[in-house]
Amino acid sequence: MIQVMILATLTAAVAQGTPLLLTALGEIMTQRSGVLNLGLEGMMLMGAASSFMVLVNTNSLFLAVVAGAVCSGLLALVHGFLSITCRVHQIICGLALNMFAGGLSGYLGKDYNGIPAPKVLPSFRIPLLADIPYVGEIFFYQNGLVYLSYGLVIGLTYLIFHTQIGLKLRACGENPAAAYSMGISVNRTRYIYVVMGGMLAGIGGSFLILSTVPSWVENMTGGRGWIALAIVTCAMWKPAAAMAAAYVFGGVEALGYQLQAVSVNVSPVLLKMLPYLATILVLAAVSIGNQDKGAAGPEAMTTPFIPEDN
Repeated sequence: MIQVMILATLTAAVAQGTPLLLTALGEIMTQRSGVLNLGLEGMMLMGAASSFMVLVNTNSLFLAVVAGAVCSGLLALVHGFLSITCRVHQIICGLALNMFAGGLSGYLGKDYNGIPAPKVLPSFRIPLLADIPYVGEIFFYQNGLVYLSYGLVIGLTYLIFHTQIGLKLRACGENPAAAYSMGISVNRTRYIYVVMGGMLAGIGGSFLILSTVPSWVENMTGGRGWIALAIVTCAMWKPAAAMAAAYVFGGVEALGYQLQAVSVNVSPVLLKMLPYLATILVLAAVSIGNQDKGAAGPEAMTTPFIPEDN
């Protein structure tokens, strides 16, 4: 019984952690380019709302995911225009977009409240890999977006740390003046990664409503965008570490459901608090552990770049 519960919890941890991972991966690229996007919660909401509306009206999972990515990408483009071109304070800009997206998604989704999703993302086994004892059941009997997240972790790790493209990305976030002197269009690079980050946040929202919570409810993301932001910091802006952190937070959330399933006498309110309590504890631990290293993210993050001054 205990073994079955552990296996179920770990399998659910991967699924519950995937929307956090997808969103965090997008934010890693955004912050590496020198832009802080605090609007992840709103972008996840827009991704979830647009995906659900498209799914209900077309019955196509593929179009639903694309819609989530595109709508959140457009919202990220607004963030890019305000923070990069207009040089609005990035923190204020992100908070404003969260409020805007929260209201807009609630308005657009008011006619869809409580409607169950006509279909959800199907899980399927990967031959051979799914037959590996324990590991196969946990990691290789999932849906397509989970497998996409595996590929993104590998691909982004290679891109950021082992390619010229990644070097240019990091240069824009660390020393944009030096990057500009080498012929790199800093602001264009930032635009690209801000939009890509927003699209991944939208896919994270799509995953949430097409798999984790298959029904539209206003503000259904429940603070997951903020947890994804915490994951970026906990992971020290590294995709592989973000994957581990996302699964830890997903596991804490999954554990709450498992405890309810076996009728453990714990308050449901306390169980819902667990992921956020874990976020605070992990952030505190990471901050204490990195005091001597002085790790504070890309050096030029939140600093607008003005080509005319360089």
